[in-house]
Amino acid sequence: MGESPIPFGRSLILASGSPRRRELLAMLGIPFTVRSPDIDESPATGEAASQYVGRLAIEKALAVAQAGELVLAADTTVALNGEILGKPLDADDAVAMLTRLVGHAHQTHTGMALVDGSNGEVLRATVDTTQVVMRAVDHDTLRWYVGTGEPLDKAGSYAVQGVGSVLVDRLDGNVHTVIGLTMTTVYNWLSAYIA
Repeated sequence: MGESPIPFGRSLILASGSPRRRELLAMLGIPFTVRSPDIDESPATGEAASQYVGRLAIEKALAVAQAGELVLAADTTVALNGEILGKPLDADDAVAMLTRLVGHAHQTHTGMALVDGSNGEVLRATVDTTQVVMRAVDHDTLRWYVGTGEPLDKAGSYAVQGVGSVLVDRLDGNVHTVIGLTMTTVYNWLSAYIA
């Protein structure tokens, strides 16, 4: 992505190292630059999953913001019965996590924030949630899926936009929330500042 200024004279920064978020934002045709934040992503004691991703989105945006920039950041996590399920430690952890998810419903939360880099003002912030119902599949299927390597850097150990879609029965909400950036929300936010 180029560093072209957006019409009102500021650069748009995506504060994320996620290739999925980069691909989603690129669909809007707005020039942006990627700058990966380096922050502590540990949940606070007793922090609910939705609060966790909302806080991290703001912290990520503020961590990379510079004067004259508009910064968009997001964070996504999976929650099962209120428990945050982050990225797996390894293949065995991915299988264990998926074993808990299959045959059940869970929530995927994506927190998003838009920050004015000149003064650190949080212009917009929200958390979108989609419920995901996983199919009941056997252990061999899970092992096969983990063997593809796809789930090893994904919250909840699956990618709904990839091979992991074979594990998903249905969604109640926005698929882009599960992927990591709710496009309708981002479009509305940026339209307000770019138009």
